Amino acid sequence: MRAWRERLNHDPVPPLLSGESEALTYFVRRDLLEESVGPVSRLWELPEAQKIGRRQQADGSWARRGELKHPAINYSLIETWKRFRFLVEMYGFTKESPLAEKAAEFLFSCQTDEGDIRGFLANQYCTYYTGAILSLLIGAGYEDDSRTEKGLDWLLSMRQNDGAWSVPMITHKLSRERQYELSSQHREPLQPDRAKPFSHSATGMVLRGFAAHSVLRQSEAARKAAQLLTTRFFQPDAYSSYRAASYWVKFQIPFWWNHLVAALDSVSLIGIPKEDENVARALDWLVENQQASGLWKTSYVEKDGKVQGHAGMKQMEGWITLAICRVFKRYYA
Repeated sequence: MRAWRERLNHDPVPPLLSGESEALTYFVRRDLLEESVGPVSRLWELPEAQKIGRRQQADGSWARRGELKHPAINYSLIETWKRFRFLVEMYGFTKESPLAEKAAEFLFSCQTDEGDIRGFLANQYCTYYTGAILSLLIGAGYEDDSRTEKGLDWLLSMRQNDGAWSVPMITHKLSRERQYELSSQHREPLQPDRAKPFSHSATGMVLRGFAAHSVLRQSEAARKAAQLLTTRFFQPDAYSSYRAASYWVKFQIPFWWNHLVAALDSVSLIGIPKEDENVARALDWLVENQQASGLWKTSYVEKDGKVQGHAGMKQMEGWITLAICRVFKRYYA
């Protein structure tokens, strides 16, 4: 059980257990130490989890405060995605909880007849959010739901010719005004130009849906896309959105945008081996950049001597460390 810990320069378990988060301690003991810790439902009653649920609407969603500037954008979908991440990833909520079940049903209500979750970019296809949301729904117990299957089938139908994903709208050369119009007003969705290369930013988010699925993570399609994703580690994206290579080491948890830890989480579940040169390089980078405290930073991007990270992430070092440890345990246990 200690083999994976010996691959690191500093043992991360003691600092993880010394934190004040009961939820974090629970998952460290369950997932890293393989201790018997009781049902995950005990976390659902924590004040932090209950606080998230207080503003849930009757339809299962969370509402956006302030002006809703563009009626074609489903702001409730965006807000619900934000909170569902925390419920599932940090407190282990499943459909056995009425709160999570209502939220899941709202998310499914945003699924079109084609199979995608739509509303983030008005009426345009959103491959990346569809995959990321499906991963959460699978985590909440909806793996065998026909709506999940429909969504994953749709994602398979939306691949680029190279076998991974982009965002259909950005595969076209559009003026800024046209992009704004398409993503904020109700217009017919653009089909992807499949001859264009995949986007690793989009592919990383899409792959989470397949990595979370106990059967489809073993599919040839998932493996091919995961292999392609590894070839882009530490590289700029093929498109302007989130293009900078620095986004690989600007972490966020619960996972939102693609980054190195989120990508490795999917890649390790799908089964790309640690001997793969790109995976090995990424694992080596994590070993080299672990802090003496045993934890990892949430961002390794600096400008003018100041760390550039996502808002509110500094206090999440324990959670990003847990995610990294899960990857090392999969590869070296």
